[in-house]
Amino acid sequence: MAIETELTKKLGISAPVLLAPMGMVSGGRLAAAVTSAGGLGMIGGGYCDSDWVRKEIKEAGNIQVGVGFITWALERNPGLLDIVIAQRPKAIFLSFGQLGRFVAPVKQADLPLIAQIQSVEQARIAVEEGADIIVAQGTEAGGHGSARSTLPLVPAVVDAVGNVPVVAAGGIADGRGLAAALMLGASGVLCGTAFLAADEALAHPNVKGAVVSASGDRTSRGKVFDTIRGYDWPSPWNIRTLVNDFSRRWESDSEGLQRDLEQQKANYAAARDAGDVSVTAVIAGEAVDLIHAQQPAADILNAMVAQAEDLLLRGPAFLTSGR
Repeated sequence: MAIETELTKKLGISAPVLLAPMGMVSGGRLAAAVTSAGGLGMIGGGYCDSDWVRKEIKEAGNIQVGVGFITWALERNPGLLDIVIAQRPKAIFLSFGQLGRFVAPVKQADLPLIAQIQSVEQARIAVEEGADIIVAQGTEAGGHGSARSTLPLVPAVVDAVGNVPVVAAGGIADGRGLAAALMLGASGVLCGTAFLAADEALAHPNVKGAVVSASGDRTSRGKVFDTIRGYDWPSPWNIRTLVNDFSRRWESDSEGLQRDLEQQKANYAAARDAGDVSVTAVIAGEAVDLIHAQQPAADILNAMVAQAEDLLLRGPAFLTSGR
């Protein structure tokens, strides 16, 4: 059984799974591996470091991948979008802000424009601006997000945007989540945490190890890791990470952190480089419970799709068996 949806048809892929463009983690090798396995891999352009983005596009080689950006950061380096478009990516992914002036160049290049949103109203605005695909991100997601949960958000967005394909994101890391998203009316899923411990991911080995052994019970949303990294994220977005010694110490003492900020930044940078997960941010979502091993990205995607296919084929038998 092949899982064909409006998303797979629109993007020309065989599996309705997109790699989240995780900044500094979803590099060219990981994106290429996901695309090669049948999904759509996306490079995490994040805070728009031009040199890094160029390097990772080269790392993808001749495998066509997408590129994602934080929209408010792209406003500070808008020329990077033109550089990326000239490389003919598979798609452009924008999140955390209105699409605005970035729609026209993407449309002129005849590239699919994917917009990630965190509310029904944001979804409506993105469609009006010209988004071809909507990613409805629930608060369960790792990294930056907002307040609404995936389960009620996805069908509400599906109802709101008409024929525009909707991709579910947040708390999805295996075939059960993919099958559930399709039942909610989504055309596919976007996964970040599921691929965080992939062989090809750029995360530090200690971070991958922490992800494999972590529980979603030990994640939380907050601002402290943005403060220490020097990122002034606008409201309403904050970041979900694993709870560690650093977040326990400073999340409730923002004034104390500000008083000692320069020294703490130096300490944090050293811990990040050393892979000290008691200090550095491990940016993972609530689905981290479902990550049990470091393995190739293709194996992760193939297992997800196979499990979803099995569940969808079993249908009523699965429901009555309770397993």
